[in-house]
Amino acid sequence: MTSTPVHGTWEPEPAARWEDAFLSGNGHHGALVFGDPDADRVIVTHHTLVRPNGGDEHRRPPRLAAELPVLQDRMLSGDTTAAEGFTDGRPLQWVRPFHPAFQLRLNRPAGGARTDYRRSVDFTTGETTAVCSTWTSRLFVSRADDVIVQHITAPHLTLDLSLDPRLPGAPAGLGVGHGAVLTPGGALLSLRARYPGSDLAYTGVTAVAVTGGTTRLVPPGVLVEDATEVLLLTRVRRHTGELDVVTEGRALRDLPGGMTYEGLLARHLARHRTAYDRVTLDLAADPAERRLPGSALLERPRGAALLERLFAAGRYHLLSASGLLPPRLTGLWTGDWDTAWSGAFTTNANLNLQTASAAAAALPEVTEAHAALVHRQLPDWRDNARAIFGTRGVVAPSHTDGECGHTYHFSREYPLHLWTAGADWLLKPLVDHDETRGAPDPRTVAALAEVALFYEDFLTRTDADGHLVVVPSYSPENRPANAGWGTLNAAMDLSAARHALLTAAGHHPEHADRWRALADRLPPHRINADGALAEWASPGLEDTYDHRHLSHLYGVWPLDEINPYDTPGLARAAHRALELRGAENDSAHGHLHHALVAARLRDGARVAHALGQVLDGDFFHASLMSAHYPHRDVYNADAAHALPAVLIEMLVQSTPDRLVLLPALPASCPQGELRGVRTRFGAELDLTWSPDGAATAVLRPGRTHRVELRTPSGAEPLDLVAGEERVLSLRAR
Repeated sequence: MTSTPVHGTWEPEPAARWEDAFLSGNGHHGALVFGDPDADRVIVTHHTLVRPNGGDEHRRPPRLAAELPVLQDRMLSGDTTAAEGFTDGRPLQWVRPFHPAFQLRLNRPAGGARTDYRRSVDFTTGETTAVCSTWTSRLFVSRADDVIVQHITAPHLTLDLSLDPRLPGAPAGLGVGHGAVLTPGGALLSLRARYPGSDLAYTGVTAVAVTGGTTRLVPPGVLVEDATEVLLLTRVRRHTGELDVVTEGRALRDLPGGMTYEGLLARHLARHRTAYDRVTLDLAADPAERRLPGSALLERPRGAALLERLFAAGRYHLLSASGLLPPRLTGLWTGDWDTAWSGAFTTNANLNLQTASAAAAALPEVTEAHAALVHRQLPDWRDNARAIFGTRGVVAPSHTDGECGHTYHFSREYPLHLWTAGADWLLKPLVDHDETRGAPDPRTVAALAEVALFYEDFLTRTDADGHLVVVPSYSPENRPANAGWGTLNAAMDLSAARHALLTAAGHHPEHADRWRALADRLPPHRINADGALAEWASPGLEDTYDHRHLSHLYGVWPLDEINPYDTPGLARAAHRALELRGAENDSAHGHLHHALVAARLRDGARVAHALGQVLDGDFFHASLMSAHYPHRDVYNADAAHALPAVLIEMLVQSTPDRLVLLPALPASCPQGELRGVRTRFGAELDLTWSPDGAATAVLRPGRTHRVELRTPSGAEPLDLVAGEERVLSLRAR
């Protein structure tokens, strides 16, 4: 019997599509493992692999600052389409697309009928395993040594090994060179691929260690015959010029864990398992369902066992995709050079939705990867502020390839260069992280000041009532029903400016009075004739309700600006806005964003409905990675990575001074246990609840602090003492 959730998944057949391949990664390298015992393939990826698409000149922000005052005058005088001409005339330019490196091919002579086949992935170790009769293949991507490790065993093992660049969408002009040399005890394989018309290239190197049998060169790879085991160590480097393959091979053979699978795995587990095991969710699922393969569970979309496994898989994939950078639109994985939306980082919704659980789900590794992206790109953000708005400070782009942070992806229908809320939106997870651990990161503190400086210079225009006006303003990726895309006082821009100024003031007392005064001059949110929080606060701008984004509800989630406890009137208006919001094209991120907002507004039924749209919509592949649209259309990590955040938010929410327990528990989850969640006031929390309505919370505070406790029964103060466990009994409903 399986009396606890399964921390892994399995399938009874090899993957036939790369989308169904099991995933492993360490935030640098990624691997998509098919698990075919006769013709296995491992697609190798790396976060740095983005294809050049021209010179640097087009990857600069538009120089529009000199034209800004005229645009502002026109917009303030009532010209509702003026912003459509605020451009330097360039066509829409995509950021450099993410792509796979190559596939490692492992071919065996046909062995007849397959018996006892099973492929699996263990979330606690990061290992993918495939077994067929006497053949076994195991693979993980080491967080300790940044290497892909694969171990194949079988009696009288024969393998034809090669590195193959032929993947869907690979450019015809890719300059490919193969290398293969025999070494004592094995071989060294390499593949160099140079981008067309560029000095940029990437090189994959695989060290092959063979036990028993013989190894001989069979270009472009090697043939191993009559061996008992083969160990493969693979890395990819992006570079200019040529890479010293011999030096790379020596580095692989000299790894601290030695040329043994178990030695390398032990070093990896000290980092991976430690992170993964911090938080678990048990929904008391049927033991029989827990034993099912993932593809069978997906056919039972309303079962608790599926939610348990998707929660576990989401945390696993999120951790595995985060390291050098946070997860891309495709996480860290793709099997095709033609990735949708360039496989980039879309920062106006998707990135923050994917990483939404990082602080509460005890994955600081994810937040550190997010921080690495932000701090590496701050110089480019400064260029954006100067070039577009003529200000000090920083403005974040809406799309980035992970290297360049300049704003150059925009058009008339997507005037993403007008979006000024991005820096606050992207810094919010870093602020949450600092609150959770109880210590500010000096880099984040400095960045907050730069956001405030931008608003000091940008917020200079006022309306007839003396309120500051955000002009131009943009609500990703929507427009008013009666105006152009660029407008005035988008709700998200107001929330971001207010939050940025007040947060910076809290960290910089020497500027606090000035920045708080500026925040106080911003206009309030507007409630429209439908009783809903308006997406644009300026009177006369009509809402467009059927849209996948919920940018205007930024004040509800992830901010704490609008909530049922401090601002009940605005919370009711936000709830009405949520009721009126359509799903437009059924994007997964829209449904889960809806669920996160609903959880903050204590609407468990709406959370369940939004989750149901995703679970019933066939969004998940057998790998338990997700798609952007229903029916597994367009490989995309939004649903897979965001789902754990939804499940946590419906059970536990926190601010530095408040704990909310069971705010939006759906009727479909009558029993469960959530362990290890972190709060923003520095406590670790376990929560259990049962069908009879009883619930228990156990807090282990790291700081002495008084918070407000909110439960379905009401509110009361809660005094916590560092190091003293606190047990709370409450009602779930």
